[in-house]
Amino acid sequence: MHAIANRQQAEAWNDWEGAHWAEHAERYDAMMGAFNEPLFAAAGITAGHRVLDVGCGTGQTTRLAARRAYDGEAVGIDLSAPMLDRARRDAAADGVGNVTFVQGDAQVHPLPARAFDVLLSRGGVMFFADHVAAFTHLRHSLAPTGRLAFLGPQPEGPDSAYARATAALSPFLREASPAARGMGSLLDPARIREVLTAAGYTDIDVTPAEAPMTFGADAADAADFLLAMGPVRHNLRDAEPETTTRIHAELRDSFREFEISGGVRIPGYVWIVTASA
Repeated sequence: MHAIANRQQAEAWNDWEGAHWAEHAERYDAMMGAFNEPLFAAAGITAGHRVLDVGCGTGQTTRLAARRAYDGEAVGIDLSAPMLDRARRDAAADGVGNVTFVQGDAQVHPLPARAFDVLLSRGGVMFFADHVAAFTHLRHSLAPTGRLAFLGPQPEGPDSAYARATAALSPFLREASPAARGMGSLLDPARIREVLTAAGYTDIDVTPAEAPMTFGADAADAADFLLAMGPVRHNLRDAEPETTTRIHAELRDSFREFEISGGVRIPGYVWIVTASA
């Protein structure tokens, strides 16, 4: 792997959180998958395009991009070796041949100049050590008519559906887990515009999108999954077993409000961001 600017994130995503994500990729993809449609509509990928998927993780969005750019290529870049191992296995199993995965820090990784038609990210850009430096570096890899499209979370208040569903956890979530540090870095549209303008992008647009996030097959399964996710596991690492059992029961009861025949689905809210090179 080439030079790393974001060593903290590199260490985190190559440790237990990255391994958990790789082992349960289908669960995380189910949670975020309903946002793929608005993200790809914004990206406008067509046959022949070359796409760079930034912070590609286990590669679902890279594979989807490759299928849309079927006469072109999709390249996924991520810091996490375990997640990229999963991405390569899944691409091979799906028979997606026009896809490549690279381990590297997209903020500084050597990228070919003006090589990509679309820069895509389903949230990975939140974790850059220096957002302006990273987006500037990435812009240099865009073709003159190239397009940036990414999503990131909207801020949610205490009355949101997710806050209600996970209220049992709120007294315990005192700090971000190692891999979650930076998740709140691009919550504010004004901040997004400021960063992208400083990095040299134009035609910046920030649009809200809503979609259901699937957390499990039923309320108990959703509670199991949430307790195993990095931020929760990190904050409950020293909790007594009876405390964890109580939280699980309270989560299960809360999730029943959102339990339907297709699973536990909680409304989620993101920004869809687009910009020109």
